[in-house]
Amino acid sequence: MVPKIRRGSRTHGLLVYLYGPGKRDEHVDPHLVGSWDGFAPDPGRDTSLDPDPKATLARLAAALDLRVKQAGANAPAEHVWHCSVRTDPGDRTLTDEEWNTVARRLVHAVNLASEGDPDGCRWVAVRHADDHIHILATMVRGDLRRPRMNYDFKKAQAECRRIEKEMGLRRLKPGDGTGAKTPTSAERFKAERTGWTEAPRETLREAVRQALAGAATEEEFFTRLREAGLRVKLRHAPSGDALGYNVALPGDRNRHGEPVWYPGSKLAPDLSLPKIRHRLADSTADQAAPSTAEGRPQWSAPARERRGATGTAERAAVLLDGEGDEEEAAAQLVGVGELLDAVAQTSPAATRAELAAAARAFERATRSHVRAERADTRALRSAARGIIRAGGALGRGEDGGTTAMLLSTLVLVTLAAARWHSARGHAQQAHASRQAAEHLRIAYRQAAATPMRALHDQGRALPEAQRRTYETTLRAVLPEQDGRADGVPARTDALLATLAQAEQAGHDPETLLRQAIDMRELDTAADVNDVLVWRLRRLAQLPAHPGEALRRPPVGTRPTKPSANRTSERNTPAATPRPAVPDPRSRPPRR
Repeated sequence: MVPKIRRGSRTHGLLVYLYGPGKRDEHVDPHLVGSWDGFAPDPGRDTSLDPDPKATLARLAAALDLRVKQAGANAPAEHVWHCSVRTDPGDRTLTDEEWNTVARRLVHAVNLASEGDPDGCRWVAVRHADDHIHILATMVRGDLRRPRMNYDFKKAQAECRRIEKEMGLRRLKPGDGTGAKTPTSAERFKAERTGWTEAPRETLREAVRQALAGAATEEEFFTRLREAGLRVKLRHAPSGDALGYNVALPGDRNRHGEPVWYPGSKLAPDLSLPKIRHRLADSTADQAAPSTAEGRPQWSAPARERRGATGTAERAAVLLDGEGDEEEAAAQLVGVGELLDAVAQTSPAATRAELAAAARAFERATRSHVRAERADTRALRSAARGIIRAGGALGRGEDGGTTAMLLSTLVLVTLAAARWHSARGHAQQAHASRQAAEHLRIAYRQAAATPMRALHDQGRALPEAQRRTYETTLRAVLPEQDGRADGVPARTDALLATLAQAEQAGHDPETLLRQAIDMRELDTAADVNDVLVWRLRRLAQLPAHPGEALRRPPVGTRPTKPSANRTSERNTPAATPRPAVPDPRSRPPRR
């Protein structure tokens, strides 16, 4: 149940709208479901005194405004309190009596008309659809004083949460005032008329967030905004210093043909210019920070940047799981949000939609009342900047494998963020983190399908003696893992192949496996084997994409050992044609 509160000064005008056909003839059977005394005239159904609905509506407006006129100059300029209350689409249809109860509880909760108070403000509740009502009240009491309306929105929200529980409706997450401003009804209707998939405010918020991801300076941020095709207008002080900025979508104009500008602060609380400057305060140190890229020089820049970002994300997850400084953890969440934006912009086409959805969902998790003050996010911002500058990643080969490697870690990071928020009572942020994790899981399965299939084939092709050796290692190192068959984790072919390749590269399998397990918890992993495979391949500097699967040799011949640590290019069959595509690193990153 969602309340939305506005204030105005035209009682009669609002009643005309509530009892009218609506902007798109969506108002059906407008009628009163409640009023301050239960005897207010109903322009929708009451024709006993006056058959003309317009006259009845005028009498209702006059009755509501009676005390406003009596108060004269002491009445507030905006004396109309307007609250729409809507149930969730999946909720049952409430009766008029139930909506009357909802309206009475809300005007009591916000101190407009307390139960038993003869001097409470006058109000009516109008229903013209199955799923919502409109409460209209005039904010002058019977004793001609103004009601105390402090924090009316928070009080209405809290009362709606109680009503949901008592009436068996869907229970929404309580807000904390840190969410982004939602599009207005006018913005949504305009988007529908023009055929846009979303309101301009939402499109602009995502574009600004993506432009900020990994930006080193304020100038770079504004350059990215213009490169993304947005209109940008800076507000300057008399001294010439920029005070703020506005952005607009090309083609989005008002009735006068002028661009519709949105200040950054109206897109999201953390997108105002002062907040952006605070985030970029360490830009000089950021530019001097060493690159987080890892891997072999012959691997592509997107692959090496993704490997480095995986290690950075692992360290962020450790901080979120720990009992350290809350401000430091909050800053890590902001950095993880930038990393998700960077990956979404440069991801292969197969995973781009899910990654964009994950970044959008996690955006809510980056804001809470825990301030990210005096915290170092240089590593995460450097990783995001490296991914942006490396350009678009291919959906195959080492690029595709390292994308899966990074996504496997980001799933665990977002789940760690959900636990961190849940422990502090941040219900909306915890829910957003879990939503992001679900989108990342889908993207991971898409990215990991090909490399994991090749690793499974390689694991099945290992000689039996070698398989038994590595299975013994797994039994010794993973004694408490669930999902095992005879002491060995299920579906371990890819893990066995990775251990064999790590040993051929000169690593001790047991030591390396213990190191991978000790990096952080595995309880939240949907597939422990997959998580360990990617950790081992990063620690041992093995190719993320294993190339062509090994074939099991004919019976009676000596099995071929897995090739030594080679790049995916050498393992790719020469006969497999590659589509002719331009080098993605020669293109600017997608925004």
